[in-house]
Amino acid sequence: MYGFMLRMSRFMAVLGGLVLTALILLTCASILGRLLNTLFHGAFMQGLAPGFSTWILATGVGPVNGDYELVEAGVAFAIFAFLPLCQITAGHASVDIFTNFLPERANAFLRMLVEIAFAAVLVLIAWRLYDGMIAKMRYGETSFLLQFPVWWAYAASLFGSVVAALVGVYMAAVRTVEFFTGRILVRDGAGADH
Repeated sequence: MYGFMLRMSRFMAVLGGLVLTALILLTCASILGRLLNTLFHGAFMQGLAPGFSTWILATGVGPVNGDYELVEAGVAFAIFAFLPLCQITAGHASVDIFTNFLPERANAFLRMLVEIAFAAVLVLIAWRLYDGMIAKMRYGETSFLLQFPVWWAYAASLFGSVVAALVGVYMAAVRTVEFFTGRILVRDGAGADH
């Protein structure tokens, strides 16, 4: 089961990375287009090469229409896509100054409680995203510039959050079994290059 969860988490992280890379390229293209549009509309280029400036501007050079809407939707998905790998490898930031002085059994209990809390929050987020997606579908809300249905972004985020919730529940179960049996089933950072 651990191997499947780890593979699924890595797949989601790669998918999130690809989406984030596409969003970076989209943002760069939009910034470059905005810069070129400003340059060719400027007095310097209009005075130096008015025909060339008009031709360039006629090609439609400018910012990418709806870039903000796409980035907003894509980043939401990317965040949820990275959560499963972070959850299964215990990659969340932690401050363990206090817990370093506690006995190992107390740390195992705290680790179990934290994993259960994470799982509960991830399930709650997935549930609320589902309700939000259904509401957006019902009302037919669309984005302002591109007019794509807002529920698409909710659906993408819901996919990532459901995978994160599944991994969170799995890790809560693992840490609970570890606490009650005293055996380590999954080491912190397993599968990650820490």
